[in-house]
Amino acid sequence: MTVHLFDDRSCELGEGPLWHPELQQLFWFDINNKKMLSLKDGNQLEWSFDRYVSAAGWMNKDTLLIASESDLFEFNLTSGDSKHVCDLEADNPATRSNDGRADPWGGFWIGTMGKNAEKNAGSIYRYFQGKLVKLFSDITITNSICFSPDRQSAFYTDTATRKIMRQVLDAAGWPTGPAELFIDLGKDASNPDGSVVDAEGCLWNAQWGAARVARYSPDGALLSTVDFPASQISCPAFGGQNMTTIFATSAAENMDSPSIEQGRTYCAITAVKGQPEHRIIL
Repeated sequence: MTVHLFDDRSCELGEGPLWHPELQQLFWFDINNKKMLSLKDGNQLEWSFDRYVSAAGWMNKDTLLIASESDLFEFNLTSGDSKHVCDLEADNPATRSNDGRADPWGGFWIGTMGKNAEKNAGSIYRYFQGKLVKLFSDITITNSICFSPDRQSAFYTDTATRKIMRQVLDAAGWPTGPAELFIDLGKDASNPDGSVVDAEGCLWNAQWGAARVARYSPDGALLSTVDFPASQISCPAFGGQNMTTIFATSAAENMDSPSIEQGRTYCAITAVKGQPEHRIIL
């Protein structure tokens, strides 16, 4: 599988890639620089905010739901107008949003974490039918939020534990019973970052510091890996006209003299299809 440079802008902390199925366009974030980026018809697009932003889901052709350090808000891509939806740990200046993704029911799962990765400072929430509900707490670095195509499972990780968890969901998309261990990366000293699940139910996990995205079967067996020029690969996303392109963001943070490859956004054509990103229904 050949990896290509998708966008040459270097993000200090690239995250949250989202393929908008109606626009056929990728959006992603540079968290540390409070920006959302995109690329359309070869033109580089960029939006700046007054607070950290990290993840989004699509509502319609013009509107995204964006997670910031203090709230969820609607953002109109045409006008640039914002509309507050709900607070997100707005009373805690020590935390910010991190990884997030829309679920198959039209809800939005979003994780928080300490701005300095303070131990157990983060949580994972679900915004659904007008309410923000805390699902999991005492997490250091929230990541890998994604969903199986059969709607039976959600996945997440606390990167600090090096364990990706699987959570059984009920018919309305709520966790039922305790989460179970899906993949333990501790033996490989690998750091699980963002993840996405393809149409075959296999999980693709970005592994921070390992310069790769690894694909795992529905039972957690390692199937293959894709190597990238950047070492701190942060999150994958499927997209492209046939949903066979895997995109990956990366980060240049905490590097004394980062090479030109660090922090850029990459892509590769795969032999499998991804799931289209679910629409958020408020």
